[in-house]
Amino acid sequence: MRLVVATCSVDYTGRLTAHLPLATRVLMLKADGSLLVHSDGGSYKPLNWMSPPCTIETSAPSPDQAEAGVTELWTVTHQKTGDALVVRLHEVHSDSSHELGVDPGLTKDGVESHLQALLADQIELLGEGYELWRREYMTPIGPVDILARNEAGATIAVEIKRRGGIDGVEQLTRYLELMNRDPRIAPVSGIFAAQEIAPQARTLAEDRGIRCVVLDYDAMKGIQSKRPTLF
Repeated sequence: MRLVVATCSVDYTGRLTAHLPLATRVLMLKADGSLLVHSDGGSYKPLNWMSPPCTIETSAPSPDQAEAGVTELWTVTHQKTGDALVVRLHEVHSDSSHELGVDPGLTKDGVESHLQALLADQIELLGEGYELWRREYMTPIGPVDILARNEAGATIAVEIKRRGGIDGVEQLTRYLELMNRDPRIAPVSGIFAAQEIAPQARTLAEDRGIRCVVLDYDAMKGIQSKRPTLF
């Protein structure tokens, strides 16, 4: 990766046009060919960028450009669309290259698979007398996260999300509709479990007879398992 801190202006042309006036910015050239233009704000989002596949060419400024203070031009062109990002460098303050190697990827804590495993091992959080039937119960349109039985022996389908929205409720509704056609497990009721549940999702779930359960991930991690991991 090459990192250049430079006073520059930037123009994007193609399906849209955009202009960044002269200012000091960070130019990030990645090994995949992409170029990102960053300022000292805006968190992770660049001011402008060109994604691969693209090519970059450097050229000397025209006499008029040189007179205006431009020392070098970078033209980054997208190979499929023809869109171009033109960077006019006036002064380079820092220019360094770094070999980063292969990135192992991001490991997320608290993803839905973790929540599913924890809830399967702590199924009593859904209510006294609940028992796990199985994880990833397959339906014709996809797997239900957890299938359980309540204290009365009735079948419960549990859909788990990190952030529960209306889409998750709709998903569980479709599962329940299909599962209730199967005489081997019907009647099946639903539980929508998530770390956070949007008010609109809770209203929709309750209107459809689906119970909502908020999961405390940190507390679940702190509970010592009383039995071996199921899967």
